This record gives sequence, C-alpha cells and structure tokens, in this order.
Amino acid sequence: MDTHEFSPPALNSPELYINREASLLEFNIRVLAQAMDENLPMLERLNYLCISCSNLDEFYEVRVASLLQMAEIDASAISTDGLSIQEQFERISTSAHELVSEQYRVLNEILIPCLETQNIRFMRRDSWSESQKAWLEKFFNEELLPILTPVGLDSAHPFPRILNKSLNFIISLTGKDAFGRNSGRAILQAPRALPRIIQLPTSETDSGPHDFVFLSSIIHAFVSDLFNGMTVKGCYQFRVTRNSDFFVDDDAIDDLMMAVEGELAMRNYGDEVRLELDANCPEETVSFLLARFELTRDRLFLANGPVNLSRIQAIYNMVDRPDLKFLPFKPGLPNVLKKHKDIFACIRRQDILLHHPYESFSPVVDFIRQAASDPDVLAIKQTLYRTGVDSPIVAALIKAARAGKEVTVVIELRARFDEKDNIGLAAKLQEAAAHVVYGVVGYKTHAKMCMVLRKEGNGFRNYVHLGTGNYHPKTARLYTDYGLFTCEKELSEDVRRVFMQLTSLGKVSKLNKLLQSPFTLHQGLIRMIDREIDLAQKGKPAKIIIKVNAVVEEQAIQSLYRASQAGVEIKLIVRGICCLRPGVPGVSENIEVRSIVGRFLEHTRIYAFMNGGDWAIYASSADLMNRNMFRRVEVCFPLEDKKVSGRVLNDLHANLNDNSQAWLLQNNGQYIRTKAGDEPVFQVQTELLKAFAQ
Repeated sequence: MDTHEFSPPALNSPELYINREASLLEFNIRVLAQAMDENLPMLERLNYLCISCSNLDEFYEVRVASLLQMAEIDASAISTDGLSIQEQFERISTSAHELVSEQYRVLNEILIPCLETQNIRFMRRDSWSESQKAWLEKFFNEELLPILTPVGLDSAHPFPRILNKSLNFIISLTGKDAFGRNSGRAILQAPRALPRIIQLPTSETDSGPHDFVFLSSIIHAFVSDLFNGMTVKGCYQFRVTRNSDFFVDDDAIDDLMMAVEGELAMRNYGDEVRLELDANCPEETVSFLLARFELTRDRLFLANGPVNLSRIQAIYNMVDRPDLKFLPFKPGLPNVLKKHKDIFACIRRQDILLHHPYESFSPVVDFIRQAASDPDVLAIKQTLYRTGVDSPIVAALIKAARAGKEVTVVIELRARFDEKDNIGLAAKLQEAAAHVVYGVVGYKTHAKMCMVLRKEGNGFRNYVHLGTGNYHPKTARLYTDYGLFTCEKELSEDVRRVFMQLTSLGKVSKLNKLLQSPFTLHQGLIRMIDREIDLAQKGKPAKIIIKVNAVVEEQAIQSLYRASQAGVEIKLIVRGICCLRPGVPGVSENIEVRSIVGRFLEHTRIYAFMNGGDWAIYASSADLMNRNMFRRVEVCFPLEDKKVSGRVLNDLHANLNDNSQAWLLQNNGQYIRTKAGDEPVFQVQTELLKAFAQ
C-alpha cells in the first residue's frame, strides 16, 4: 500500500495549461456545432458555418503566421503547455483538417439538403437545364468574360501575385495559341468585385426565386471560351491564405499613420500560410502549387466544394425569408432615458447601465450628439478602436469640432483589419479641426472611453461613458457589451487623467478608482483574487465570477489556481480561448469554466469578487491576456451603484444557469454541451431578450 501523500503539481507545470491554439480551434468547433443545431433557423445555421470558416481564415492569417515567425526566431521555443513549435504545428494541422472536413460535411450532407426542402438550392453543373445553361453562358459572356484576365504561364508570363484569400483557378491546357505557345498551364484570378454567388432569375427556376449558382461553377463550365483554339483538360479552384498581421517598428518611425499605410499596402501579399485546393485536382498540379507557394502538405486543404465557404454568407441577405432567420427584436431603453430627453440631466440623477444588444446603443450616439449641440459643452474626448465607416459617432464629433468645441479623438490605427477604415476616419476628423492622436507608441489604445466637459453654474462637470465594447452601432446589435454613463467625481477625474496620458507627456497619475493597463490593472486583479484567498483561509465564504473572451495570462491563472486550492469557489465564463485547465485534483477542483455560444457574440468583460458579501464588480475592455495586461492601454471600472452592480451580478448568475447554449470545459481541453435534462430549458440570451423586449 502506497502511504505517500498526494502532491499536486507545481502551478507552473505544463500539464496545468491548455494550448492556446488548440483552445481557439475548440471555439470554432463550438461555433460549427450551431450549424448542426436543428432548433435554430435554417439560414442562421448556414451563417454559423460561414462564421466558423472566416474564423479559421483569421486563425491562419494571424495565429499560424505568428507561430511561423516565432519558429524563424527561435525554433526551440516551448509554450506554457510544454509543446515545441513543431508539436504545435502538428496538433494544429490535425485539428484544422478535421474541422475543415466537418465543415464540408455539414454543408454537403446537412445544410444543402435542408435548404432544398425550403426551395433554396445551390445548382450544380450536372443539374442545369438546357435553358439555365444558356442563361448562364450569356451571363458569362456579358458579365464575366470582359473582366477576366487569364495568364498563360511561360517565361514571359511568370506566375502572378496571388491576392490573400482571393478565388483563383489553375487551368491545364493542350494545343498551341496564335503565337505557337503551349506552356500547359494558365492562372485565372476572379476579381474581388465579382459576386461569388449568382442568383438565377425566376424565369429560369422551377422551385421559386431562390436558385443559386456558385461563380466557380460558372467559370468551370465556360472557361474554355477564354482559350480560343486550345483544349482545357482541367480547371481547379484554389485559394491562398497569407500572413495578414503586420509589424510596425515603433522605435524606427516618425509618422505612425504613414507607417501603417505602408504596411497595409503589403498585407495582401504576405507570406503564404495555407493553400485550399479543389479536391479533384490531380497530384501533379497539387505538387506544382505547393512548390510554387513553398508550402508543406500539412498546410494543404482539399476542398469538397467552394474553396471560399465564408462567401456563402451572402445568401443570408439575398433570401427574404424571415421564417428562416432569428426573430427581429427592438432593443429596450432604461426608464430614465424614456422619460427624459436631456441625457445630461439623466446622468446627474443616477448612473445608467446599458446592456447591448438587449438595450439600445442609441443613447451613446445621443450622448455625443447632444454634447455637439449643447452650448454649455466645452470639450469632448473620445477613444476609437473600431467604429465603422459611416459612423454616427464620428459624424457627431465632426459636428462638435465644426461648432468650435474642443474635440480630441484617440484613434487606434492598428486595430487589426480596421486599419484602413481608421486612417480614413482620422483624416475626416482632422479636416474638421478635431485634435487627432494615435495613443502611445508601443501600446495599442483599447480602452473604450468618452468624456464630455460641461460648464454648469460657476463650475464644470465631467460626464463619461465607459464600455466593454467598441463605439460601433452595427456590432452593438450583434455583440453583448456593457456601457456605463456616470458623472461621479472621482471616476470621471480618473478618465480625464487617462486621456491626459494618451495625449500628452508625464509620469503616471495616481487614479482614484479606475484600474489601468499597463500600470495597475494586472496587480489590481491579482490583489482582489488574493483577498478572496485570505477570506477563504479564514473560513469565510469566498467566490469569484469572471466573464471574459479569453483566459491566457499565466500569473492570473496561477492566482486562480491558488484561490481554488484555498477553497474559493470560481466560475469562469470564457467565450473563446481558455488556457486554464479545470478539474485537476489538488489544483483546480473548485474552478468551473463554461462558454456561451448563441445568437450574439459574448463580448462583455466582468470581474466580480464576493468580498465578504459586499461584492466588488468591475467591467473592462480587457481580457485576461498578456497583451491586454501589459501591451495595451485598457481601463477597468468599478460598478459602485447598487442597482447597477446588482443587475450585472444577476446577469452573471443567469449565464451560469444556462443549460442549453453553454459548453463546459473538461480537463482534457475539450468541451461538452450542457443539456437541460428534466429541468426547463434556460437560454440566457433568450431570457434577456424577453426581459428587455419593447
């Protein structure tokens, strides 16, 4: 009999950590599972399939590309979970290939047949009637042929530069052209302006108005018309994914905007990281393309259908079938804003919490619009990370600047995939005489803050809005986020000081209530975890609830492990990546990790600590990630009003009670979907929609 006492592993042991990339791929598996959920409307299921595909695109563009760059710098590097870079590549390849195979299975075996029962059809070439074929040939000759430019490969026509994620075809040919040339191969790039799905006119359908043909099918069918007098032996679609992250050396630039613009011009031609290719492509052509793009087999994906599945998402707006989509909803408004149109008077009366998308984003826009037209408002300060091209927020800021108010906007030019839009917004604001700055060199400005300075009587008052999400009206209808209006003196003074840091120079100002990255947020969260540990060790109730998009940062994970060992009850609601491994004996038995995947993208970040019964609840723009804690400007703000904090605590408990859209993380790194069993079905997003229904 072994009398040795059990000794839990050290908290930095690799076995206690889940690989970050594996966890992100697991999230995409959960998204794809929504496409198979028969309880969801059919077009929404198709939408989830497309989202899982576009997510995988970004995974290769950013995460795999980053690993490749790391391998070049230090191929011997070991991740927190103990894997070498090569081992990570191997696991990524296995999981990604399984995911892609499942995506095409779901499309071909589940969604397409189900859509056909609703008279929504994807017409394959072998199913075209003679009349349809004639219409499509005319469409090809009139709409496509004039703008298609095939390139025959020979010494005078080298292999063309292939745009990131563009639709392309490699064509095998025999015969000679007018100049006696025959290289045997040509490349055809489909211009991005072309729609990837063509809707047949009702005169050419026998099942209703919703018959569609893929652009790739049309090109396949009539590609021989591009090569007069030659014979097309084969035509195979392919797509290349490239490294889309870019590097700007903060120490070697004088003008950040010019540097970002320069990098943007090269984004479409970054290093190749993945090749998607028609599954019917012959081996000789496969080898030719792999060699051309210098890719290994583990980054080759053979497609059993269109190589650009995410473009099928266009169907959602092309099909006017409300019965196959989520029921529309009208966001609610807090009662105080329903009764009074003067938003500043409302904020003076009480702190106001908005929970998007259940509550409208319009008060945020109205806040800035009223500030722009109010003669007593002297200044507006705003951070912008992602806001959209035709932003009403930006329009209101421009109006305010033109009205002579002091408008300062901190725009983060390096918001991934929004860089071009943000450069355009910066130019518009500067033209209106707003002060535009780009934050702090070396740190992305990710904080969501707006401050309005208003003259009232003989003094001044600052009104602020702080949020967990972006100032983007469209995503505010798709993402769950919190926003807080307040004019509380110490908190609003903190916001003013943070803006001073972003626009000026000087030492770090001591803040009254805000926690701020990269200075006090990380240590502040660790301190509150330690407080729960201390309470638990004294035999008092102790509990932590954290809701974020990702849990990656090692010191925070180790603090949560210590809290679990001390007996603190820990509930983590983590939408995407979670590197913490729950359920490990002696380490994380008191930690539950769940992920909610539903109609809306869960985006709220809340840190809640029981604090001896007097709950300390903070909302933030920051996740538990290294970049958020140490390489970004973030804010984490307390919810001190009891009604506000009580609402958020109730929302957290509702998330923990979800028994339908929640997935529980197992200690093997995989997730199991919760089932209601004999209990009534409870979906947190559905219940919140009901609660705020107008």
